[in-house]
Amino acid sequence: MDRQQQLLIQAMTYQHPEEIPVSFGMLPAAWLRYGEELLRLVRDYPDILPNPPDLDHLPIPDSYHVGSFTDEWGCVWENLEEGMESIVTGHPLPNREDIRTLQIPQNRDGRLPHGFMYLRLLDLRGFEEAMLDFAEECEELQILIDKVVEYNCRQIEAALPRMGPVVYFGDDLGMQKGLAIGPAKWRKYLKPAFARMYAMVKAAGRYVYMHTDGMIYEIMPDLRECGVDMVNPQFRANGLDNLVRVCRGKIPINLDLDRQLFPFATPSQLDSHVREAVEALYLPEGGLGLNIEIGRDVPLENIAALLEAARKYRSYRG
Repeated sequence: MDRQQQLLIQAMTYQHPEEIPVSFGMLPAAWLRYGEELLRLVRDYPDILPNPPDLDHLPIPDSYHVGSFTDEWGCVWENLEEGMESIVTGHPLPNREDIRTLQIPQNRDGRLPHGFMYLRLLDLRGFEEAMLDFAEECEELQILIDKVVEYNCRQIEAALPRMGPVVYFGDDLGMQKGLAIGPAKWRKYLKPAFARMYAMVKAAGRYVYMHTDGMIYEIMPDLRECGVDMVNPQFRANGLDNLVRVCRGKIPINLDLDRQLFPFATPSQLDSHVREAVEALYLPEGGLGLNIEIGRDVPLENIAALLEAARKYRSYRG
């Protein structure tokens, strides 16, 4: 276990970490855009990014390549820009009756990609059809949820033997202004699904870390009840005041700093942004991590400012 993971576990369990854990990630598209310039920059921050990639062998996930592919569920993914994530453009269940005959994929490779539960429902049905399913609460909706949960439980079972102390999940539950299905229907249909899946991880003695984009502060206590040890929520979508009110001292978070700000702010504004978040959410016993994700649209000087701010404020002792 490396030092950053030790700090993360201490933060999520309120064990007084020596400093705030920092996760600093670069999308493949950022490396492809800046190349050696970015590599020279990050070499000045081995404490933040200790293992920069080999640019001649840049690790790019399959779904980040230009082109299209079909996943095990029959969803068709397409990508127009190398280094960015694909999106689903072909939904295999356009009609409700298709749900009843859907076969659960047989692969047991232990792969739990981003969007493994709620977003998978949308990928299978298409956004509009899925929203109608939730609005009308049709019988097929629960059938589809049960099939996806069964598949995910098999994948979790396959993955656990090779997982470390923290098991990472990602599923974007919110929109910019709230949950598309609302918190009540999320609690009715999705909360039992997540609780069942995460119970497997907890029974194995592991911690559950969950990334989820969008405004989700209304259901963060529910995620905690489902077994999530640390949530990775977005700063802008949730709002700092809501995160302080709902989470500080109660729900550990690895705060996703404002990616929508990074391309447009000045370096001094970025420093202020990181400082504001840390001052509002820091507790000496823990409960806070900082997550910074860099896309291809972030200027190099802003990347440098964020690296410097991460180095400065991870040692905050308010």
